[in-house]
Amino acid sequence: MAAALLRRASTSPSASLLRPLSGRLFSSSSDESVLSIETSVPFTGHKIEPPSRMVDTTPKELLSFFSDMALMRRMEIAADSLYKAKLIRGFCHLYDGQEAVAVGMEAAITKADGIITAYRDHCTFLGRGGNLVQAFSELMGRQAGCSNGKGGSMHFYKKDASFYGGHGIVGAQVPLGCGVAFAQKYNKEGAVTFALYGDGAANQGQLFEALNISALWDLPAILVCENNHYGMGTAEWRAAKSPAYYKRGDYVPGLKVDGMDALAVKQACKFAKEYALANGPIILEMDTYRYHGHSMSDPGSTYRTRDEISGVRQVSQERDPIERVRKLILAHDIAPASELKDIEKEVRKQVDDAIAQAKESPMPDASELFTNVYVKGYGAESFGADRKEIRATLP
Repeated sequence: MAAALLRRASTSPSASLLRPLSGRLFSSSSDESVLSIETSVPFTGHKIEPPSRMVDTTPKELLSFFSDMALMRRMEIAADSLYKAKLIRGFCHLYDGQEAVAVGMEAAITKADGIITAYRDHCTFLGRGGNLVQAFSELMGRQAGCSNGKGGSMHFYKKDASFYGGHGIVGAQVPLGCGVAFAQKYNKEGAVTFALYGDGAANQGQLFEALNISALWDLPAILVCENNHYGMGTAEWRAAKSPAYYKRGDYVPGLKVDGMDALAVKQACKFAKEYALANGPIILEMDTYRYHGHSMSDPGSTYRTRDEISGVRQVSQERDPIERVRKLILAHDIAPASELKDIEKEVRKQVDDAIAQAKESPMPDASELFTNVYVKGYGAESFGADRKEIRATLP
């Protein structure tokens, strides 16, 4: 995936906010030297031999992981505040804690590879090359948003980067993702599609139907279960007789991955892409954790203890994805702690500036209410006193 921040010396603040994640803040004389680092825990395979735990990376990549995840974390924390200030309305599902999945996946694939996910989609959008102003504008329902202010938190979208959006219907994005994979195979694109879903959606019948036909047709579909261990407020063990989601494909191979380790995610996604292109679908289970509740209406502490949440977040526990990368950077003398603090300060400034810019964007015009509903040119027309009646001529 592209890195997170721009160098301060060469760009204005407003210009940097309108660019995708693209470069690190400070220079290093050994950015491209190769480091081999072992993943935190082994991969566990189902009907497949797992990849090596040794992952090749570079100082540049580790610094980009750090800055990208810091930016994502700060964006989500800011979204929390904007929601409480009623500047974001409706549903809002935050991704803090799960950032390693987004950045690790991007590091292993290209923008030709598709990604489709559920409604916890803000950070995936950033990873695909979206910018902060587009993100905050969409969250606040403004015209400058990635979906023109009409999608909101659950419906981020970036077609030019093969990001086919966040989806509000639980599990419904998986058949769509398999359809994208079908198109990729039909058109001989040499690309794959990652269809992300949570453990709460893992029992959906449509998921198994889509997986079945993907296996029959050897589609390059990679089903990614982001297992944060709670489907809304229900613990996985209460909802699933078999919570080993990477084995759920039965006849389809699977891999369990530490989803809090960006390097492990990178290795798994690279492995899965190579497998899917040659053989068909595979399941990845990302063992991860969300710090916020299911959505902003969920305090997240009625079905789990605060000690459980803080236990994952504490640096001493070595599970937080950002702190893990920070430790690697310091251990390999890639950058001093002061430089990492400076990156975090710059991240806060970029997020604050982006919010200010997003607030300046107007709301969508009322005339936009019925646009983008029917395919252009089909003659769809709204009429009536309240314009709720639709007349359309379909081919």
